[in-house]
Amino acid sequence: MNRLTYYFFLFFLGIFKIFPFRALYAFSDLVFYIVYYLVGYRKKVVMDNLRNSFPEKDPREIKKIAKQFYHHLVDILVESLKGYTMKEEDIVKRYQYYNTGMLDDLYRKGKHVICVTGHYGNWEWGGIASGTQLLHKPVGFYKPLSNKFIDDYLQGTRAKGRALLASIMHTAEIFKTSWDEPAIFYMVADQSPSTPRLAFWVHFLNQDTATLHGPEKYARLHDIPVVFARVKKIKRGNYTVTFEMLEPNPPTTEKGYITSRYMQMLEEEIKSEPAYYLWSHRRWKLKR
Repeated sequence: MNRLTYYFFLFFLGIFKIFPFRALYAFSDLVFYIVYYLVGYRKKVVMDNLRNSFPEKDPREIKKIAKQFYHHLVDILVESLKGYTMKEEDIVKRYQYYNTGMLDDLYRKGKHVICVTGHYGNWEWGGIASGTQLLHKPVGFYKPLSNKFIDDYLQGTRAKGRALLASIMHTAEIFKTSWDEPAIFYMVADQSPSTPRLAFWVHFLNQDTATLHGPEKYARLHDIPVVFARVKKIKRGNYTVTFEMLEPNPPTTEKGYITSRYMQMLEEEIKSEPAYYLWSHRRWKLKR
């Protein structure tokens, strides 16, 4: 059954490979109406998250952001599927990194880097687009799929060029690995922890929020500078990323500072253009 699903998946990707983005975005517009108006995918979760995050906004504004979010969500799906069959250089044209000089300096000093970001913009293209734009070796973390055939395929396509995809089950070992060159570890760490016991609590988007503290843990343990990747959506299928130093000397910081600062920077990014955050995620399901 897994193999049959895999072949169906490849057939579906083949269709996306043939059509240009203009046609795929027309398809995305159609899917939006199905997802938003007919299915109502996680609409209650989205609306509750938006209301709680922006209590100052009236219902009309909340609804407008929600509709923009669903448009963007379907676009992300289309872009991700298209991305599996795109060449790295074609993705780079659409996902451009700026002000990389700070990272280049760290590379020349032989320093690894932890790059934190959120489920904002198009996070699927981030690691793929870094192979030819950064000196550091890109290493991304992901949760393996249950279908091994599809998982193996995605590992090969998500980790194009110099990039490597690593299972979150082996995070500790990855940070102990000798890469023969400085690496940049991408950590999308704005998910909700599995239990409150594992959480570090911060005030985020007007709410008491349980957060993961993996980036801080490994940054402090291995003395790895932490940078924040700020993503901006220019238009459909076009993004820019600028890097900001979050903390150059993690071992010297108080416990919780890096996590709190990361969430603060992510909140600033979300508030600038709220529609591009993943509002369908049950981000606030945990309570103290």
